[in-house]
Amino acid sequence: MKIELTPQQKQDQATFKAFVQDEIMPTANQYDQEEITPPDLIQKVARMGYLGALAPREYNGAGMDMITFGLLAEELGRGCSSIRSLLTVHSMVVHAILRWGSSHLKETWLPRLATGETLGAFGLSEPNAGSDAQSIETTAALCGNDYVLNGTKKWTTYGQIANLYLIFARYEGKICAFLVERCTPGLEVKPLTGILGTHASMLAEIHLRDCRIPKTNMVGGRGFGLASVATSALDIGRYTVAWGCVGIAQACLDASLHYTSQRKQFGVLLKEHQLIQQMITNMLTNVQAARLLCYQSGYMKDMGDPNTVMATWVAKYFASISASNAARDAVQIHGANGCSQQYDVQRYLRDTVVMEIIEGSTQIQQVTLAQYAYQAYAANLQIA
Repeated sequence: MKIELTPQQKQDQATFKAFVQDEIMPTANQYDQEEITPPDLIQKVARMGYLGALAPREYNGAGMDMITFGLLAEELGRGCSSIRSLLTVHSMVVHAILRWGSSHLKETWLPRLATGETLGAFGLSEPNAGSDAQSIETTAALCGNDYVLNGTKKWTTYGQIANLYLIFARYEGKICAFLVERCTPGLEVKPLTGILGTHASMLAEIHLRDCRIPKTNMVGGRGFGLASVATSALDIGRYTVAWGCVGIAQACLDASLHYTSQRKQFGVLLKEHQLIQQMITNMLTNVQAARLLCYQSGYMKDMGDPNTVMATWVAKYFASISASNAARDAVQIHGANGCSQQYDVQRYLRDTVVMEIIEGSTQIQQVTLAQYAYQAYAANLQIA
């Protein structure tokens, strides 16, 4: 089987790469240090149509296929993991509304989200509920034609500037999903700073105190919040993170190739040292392997193959570990310079720590993938 991009996908990839090279990479370290993403940069991303990547054209979106969407996530990840995080959480909200929202919610929000007029954020994690999403404590109560929400969401990516939050809350013992506008009385946004990685992703803690929203703002049915809405949105998030990790690993490889071709030690270029060559070989092999896993996951999504969910778990697991290894080696190759804010590799290393936590930590993935392997083994025994 030959894996080859279509002419359109190649053209789109070149466009993504040029945009990242010109508009993101030159200032990525600066914005990382300032812990902001400037509004004008977000507007540029929006004008390129990237925030509407998953929205159909009928809603002013780009209607990208999943491979093209992945290529976009890779390039944004290569340039800045924070900007890739914006694509991730915003697209998760778009996907949730597109798949589970009512006609009213689709018509109201998808055109605004597609153009970037509205920025979406994903509110699942809480101070006492991370990997164990079943333990969320935020509540919703029906009061007439409104739901009243109370609780706290934490680690909300781009929560500082989002206009629309997809909030998960417990209603009558079951987890449900709701759209909450930033302007809703009782909603308070508290910026979170000083995080180890993805500094520019403008994390926030969202406090909901008697937030009253229309009954029509529920996404999906009662009790479908976690099993359906969150699960499908997290699959999209995991997919973009996997591709973003490929981008980080590629950036580490590129930086290391450049540095070792310029820097001399013991009278020869670093690239002539065999241990350096070993590091480069590992980076090259792992980034290509991770990219192939992402291609497989994207292809399965485009084909409607239900096994794409587990393929995405595998891709994210391998890609995040590969990115971490590549970043550690890249810093080591750069020596003391690798610890300086003047070099991108220090940012890559910090960001990869985050990549192994979000959208399913490495340890949670190990449990999930092992369980899947045993289930597949048992199924094969029954067939045999």
